[in-house]
Amino acid sequence: MSLKVYLRTKAEADLEDAAEWYEKQREGLGQEFLDDVLRAFETIAENPNLYPVVHRYTHRALVQKFPFGIYYRVEKDSIVVIAIMHGSRHPQRWKERT
Repeated sequence: MSLKVYLRTKAEADLEDAAEWYEKQREGLGQEFLDDVLRAFETIAENPNLYPVVHRYTHRALVQKFPFGIYYRVEKDSIVVIAIMHGSRHPQRWKERT
């Protein structure tokens, strides 16, 4: 059974900002980034405990071709994405959202 994935407002903004930045670097790269993130969401939805817990109840999945982590929590019947952040960002930045 696949769980539904919900993005918090700030996580949605993270995703949009990163996709826009990649698109400015090279046409089509922003879409490649979004496609990779969506594939990661599918994997998370199918197997939410596949990825390690990195802080309290927050898991982190790495995006395949891009240096981004997807920080999420497994709820009773859904996945809540807290942040989608570049790997070089300070960990406190996403922890503030938990």
